[in-house]
Amino acid sequence: MEISRAEILANGLVQGVGFRYFVIKNAQRLGLKGYTKNLYSGEVLTVAEGPRHLIDELYNIIRVGPVYADVKNASIKWSDPKNEFTHFEIRY
Repeated sequence: MEISRAEILANGLVQGVGFRYFVIKNAQRLGLKGYTKNLYSGEVLTVAEGPRHLIDELYNIIRVGPVYADVKNASIKWSDPKNEFTHFEIRY
C-alpha cells in the first residue's frame, strides 16, 4: 500500500482543550505514524504518514475536534513520505 505524508494545521480554540490527546488517540487507532504539537501561534500542527485514505480520515476527525475545542479552520498539505517515524507521539 502506498504511503503518503501530510501536514495538518488546525486553528481556533485548539490549545488547552485536550486537542493533542484527541489527535494521538485517533492517529494511533488508525495506525498512522508521526506527531502532533502546539505551535506558538496558537495552532496545532499534526504531521502524519500512512495510507492516504487513513490520513484523510484523521483530517476529517481533526476538522471536528474534541468536545471542548472549536476548530475554526483546518488545512492539509500533502508531500512525499520521509519514513522517519516509528510511532505517533506528542511533541513539545
